[in-house]
Amino acid sequence: MIMNEKIKASEVALTGVDGEDLGIVATTEALRLAKELKVDLVCLSLTSSPPPCKLVSRGDYKNEKNKEKQQERKAAKGLKVKELKLSPFIEDHDYDTKKRQAERILSAGDAVQLIIQVEKKKTDPSKQLAQQLVNDLAPLGKTETGLQISGKHVIVVIKPS
Repeated sequence: MIMNEKIKASEVALTGVDGEDLGIVATTEALRLAKELKVDLVCLSLTSSPPPCKLVSRGDYKNEKNKEKQQERKAAKGLKVKELKLSPFIEDHDYDTKKRQAERILSAGDAVQLIIQVEKKKTDPSKQLAQQLVNDLAPLGKTETGLQISGKHVIVVIKPS
């Protein structure tokens, strides 16, 4: 991060504290303005001529950069898949609770894997429950693969949209 007197360009494209465009200004004038406003002059990029610079308080700029880095790390980490297990003969209140849990997980940006047990080789109630949950969660996410029946479970993965 190049700041204040370390900026060697003769003129800079200056952006004000509130994001207003101040145009191309001599570096000495930009530094004087920064001292007047008790902020720092920060060079955003060295690739263009004149380099774009911004008037910001030092703490605000560092906080902004830290938030960007955290978001990049979270995006690089990928999706977490969280499991919710259900029974095909679930009570209405329990169904609402599981649905709210799935909504909370999806709104946090993680994927949900719904696992519904199959009772006595009757897959219909389990498939119906899974489809009902998929339909109820449609505003928050979409299915990745559709309903999968494997052994004693009906599985569906919902990714956030």
